[in-house]
Amino acid sequence: MKQTDVTVTFYLKKSEMNDEGHCPVMAKLAVGKFSEAAFSAKMSVPAALWASGRATGKSNAAREINRQLDDLRASAISIYDELSATRENVTAEEIRNLLLGTAFGQETLLGYFRTFIEHFEKRVGVNREKGTAQSYRYACNCVAAFIQEKYKLSDVPFTALNRSFIDNYDLYLRTERRFALGTIVLLVTRLNTIVGEAIAEGIITADPFAGYEAEHPEREQKYLTAAELQRLMTTPLHDPKLYHIRDLFLFSCYTGIPYGDMCRLTTEDLEVAEDGEVWIKTARKKTKIDYEVPLLDIPLLILDKYRDMAPEGKLLPMYSNNELNRTLKRIAAICGIERKLVFHCSSHSKFFYLLNISELSILKNVTANDLETSYILFLSQLCNIQRTL
Repeated sequence: MKQTDVTVTFYLKKSEMNDEGHCPVMAKLAVGKFSEAAFSAKMSVPAALWASGRATGKSNAAREINRQLDDLRASAISIYDELSATRENVTAEEIRNLLLGTAFGQETLLGYFRTFIEHFEKRVGVNREKGTAQSYRYACNCVAAFIQEKYKLSDVPFTALNRSFIDNYDLYLRTERRFALGTIVLLVTRLNTIVGEAIAEGIITADPFAGYEAEHPEREQKYLTAAELQRLMTTPLHDPKLYHIRDLFLFSCYTGIPYGDMCRLTTEDLEVAEDGEVWIKTARKKTKIDYEVPLLDIPLLILDKYRDMAPEGKLLPMYSNNELNRTLKRIAAICGIERKLVFHCSSHSKFFYLLNISELSILKNVTANDLETSYILFLSQLCNIQRTL
């Protein structure tokens, strides 16, 4: 079917004229000869300005009215083009529902997404994390931007979701937003969670993600070699901030404690054993599993260096994760480390210091996993080791 077979005309509903002489504008959408749908254009205009389906004259008011009508017509044709590209027999009612973004009482995607986020945020601090809530909100904003740019709509009903919608969203994230593969996977996964919730509630029955598989980034070696770590420790940096962030990174390297748990460390988490050895004993933020880490000389020196510098009894003054990763890129360049250096790989580097069986029990505590999982991690690192044992 050609675009000429899709028409949108406008007329006034004069039976509802108000005291000021304004009438609601109605739209009549026709697809071919047999499919029609009427709906409100959600605007009122002076009857005196109206003739032949448009506002007359060259006044600013007339030009604005006609601009809105043209935008509405263009959006309807755009939606038809999108739907007809993947299937036949697109109806005027389907286009109307998408255009209005309400589907006459049906649940809309962004409305449901935002309600999900509101409920999620109420559980933050109980059994949900603030960072996860923020990632859902960001994902919702990305979907909203896509719908506005692609369909010129503020929302769409769940019934509009199909495989074509998902593929187009994936393409939008790659080409228009130019996100990295890892970011795309996260954003699409968040949307998939929302769709899964809607399916579970019976809002929709067909899964628009059926057959879709996001392209995952290639796995990179996340740990530093011994030579790289030595270079990182000994290269002069000539900037107090760089030294500070390097110290935080090294503390994670020598303890295996990830960023989120480092932010939570306080003086109450320190314990001194009978033999005088200092330990960190607390629980993982992510898994709630208890762990114990003996502190070697370097992390002890770092704690002593920043003693009483962090607020509220915290052990270390921390930067945001984004700031840490930005600065680590500068540090890597200064130290001649070519791999992508991010704070997360510091905890993986801890495996270098646990490479004999007698330390396997410590590995279990560091990773907060069961012993079997720790052994698997141990073997995977042992097989990839790049130095002579």
